[in-house]
Amino acid sequence: MKLSEFKFDLPHSLIAMYPHEQRDGGRMMVVNRKTKQIEHKMFTDIIDYFGEGDSLVVNDTKVFPARLYGQKEKTGAKIEVFLLRELNREMRLWDVLVDPARKIRVGNKLYFGDSDLVAEVIDNTTSRGRTIRFLFDGNHEEMMKAIHELGETPLPIDVIKRKVTDEDRERFQTIFADKEGAVAAPTAGMHFTKNVMRKMEIRGVNFCPVTLHIGIGTFRQVDVEDLTKHKTDSENFMIPDRTCDIVNASLDAEKRVCSVGTTTLKTLESSVSANNRLKPVPEGWTDKFIFPPYDFKISNSLLTNFHLPESILLMMTSAFGGYDLIMQAYEVAIKEKYKFFTYGDAMLII
Repeated sequence: MKLSEFKFDLPHSLIAMYPHEQRDGGRMMVVNRKTKQIEHKMFTDIIDYFGEGDSLVVNDTKVFPARLYGQKEKTGAKIEVFLLRELNREMRLWDVLVDPARKIRVGNKLYFGDSDLVAEVIDNTTSRGRTIRFLFDGNHEEMMKAIHELGETPLPIDVIKRKVTDEDRERFQTIFADKEGAVAAPTAGMHFTKNVMRKMEIRGVNFCPVTLHIGIGTFRQVDVEDLTKHKTDSENFMIPDRTCDIVNASLDAEKRVCSVGTTTLKTLESSVSANNRLKPVPEGWTDKFIFPPYDFKISNSLLTNFHLPESILLMMTSAFGGYDLIMQAYEVAIKEKYKFFTYGDAMLII
């Protein structure tokens, strides 16, 4: 398919700037792939769509405050340093993006406020990308504590054009976030509350985790018309044995296996056995890019948010729900004024 097939006009007023007052207080569009029916519900109605033996797979990655603001030595110029991933813990090497990049060269040192945290630029990776080495006297835990104190919640401020608040540190995170390493939240999971999960578990629904540490590549703009030529960044993922047991039992019993979010969907499709069952992965990397047409092997339902035009998340959703049906659903969503993006409303595809 072509990039231009995923273009649509999205009024800026429909991009959610703030989270819902209550986590589970958003709306939920339900799209039925068999009947082509589109229903309008509240997120709390998700309880009605799952029962005994069904599995909901969640991404338990935890967002860390990846956006730092430092000063360049000598000039004192303000530099944004966006931490992408740790490359070498012992040497304290990190892959980062810097802005403005034109001011940052190999050998430059960056200071972060009055803290003991200093970084030295040791390599150029892309136009904005750099490899830095943190210079810090303490151990790893002490260094990460300093990053947490200095860092800002990595809200996508190029789209959500406002200042980051203290509330974002809690709300730009799922309640089941456990393994730190993401620079963006698995947004579909942010709708869940303990109350909703408890009610579903009483019905016999299984919640089970996978981990995919979401990188900036998830939101990187596709700049080729031919989607077969687009390459995504690799992301670190893990699938526990127990999750495989639960998911495969649901598949064997012909029950629902719901991916909570496109990142979970991608994770499950990155480890499929020859007989179309989920395989455990202690630790791995995936650069899987899913767009229509695609034959999904594990998930038979998907919970996701409403995504931006020409995004790879919209492409993945269209591959799952069917291009024509999903684009029709997006037309309805705009007409019905559903909220889009990170803090927006949900879509359940069954």
